[in-house]
Amino acid sequence: MITVLPSGRVEFRFFRRGVRNVSVVGTFNGWLDGQTPMQELDGGWWRAELNLADGLHQFRYLADGHWFTDFAAHGIEHSKWGINSLVVLGRARAAA
Repeated sequence: MITVLPSGRVEFRFFRRGVRNVSVVGTFNGWLDGQTPMQELDGGWWRAELNLADGLHQFRYLADGHWFTDFAAHGIEHSKWGINSLVVLGRARAAA
């Protein structure tokens, strides 16, 4: 789940019990695991907050080596590697 906060930052939330490491990976960090680690919260929830430039960003969650799509994001897009989630910010969001 994503939320655009009043500050303009994007909050990513992911639910998965029993995992040890979760990262947000996407076009904004070169799809590299560990670049944007998520903080573990209570009850199986994970959280990260980022400043992202205006535009369209693709992302997925990587939890203990397994990929997860966020179907509660601004949309999804099929790629040859799976289904990516979308975050749309700024002018791109107004045009969508």
